[in-house]
Amino acid sequence: MAEQKKIKITQILSIIDQKEPAKRTIRALGLGRPNYAVILTDTPQIRGMVRKIRHMVKVEEVKA
Repeated sequence: MAEQKKIKITQILSIIDQKEPAKRTIRALGLGRPNYAVILTDTPQIRGMVRKIRHMVKVEEVKA
């Protein structure tokens, strides 16, 4: 079984003054405050969510 790639998503901006869909996307990714980070499986769904809020997050690939 092939190991799935992981990405680290770090929130860099606050959700204050952001539109509601961006706030919901941040919460759905498990973030909430600046400098919080989560490691998630790299899937098309996650990439799509990140693309919607790309101005608010930093994305890095995680080495296994």
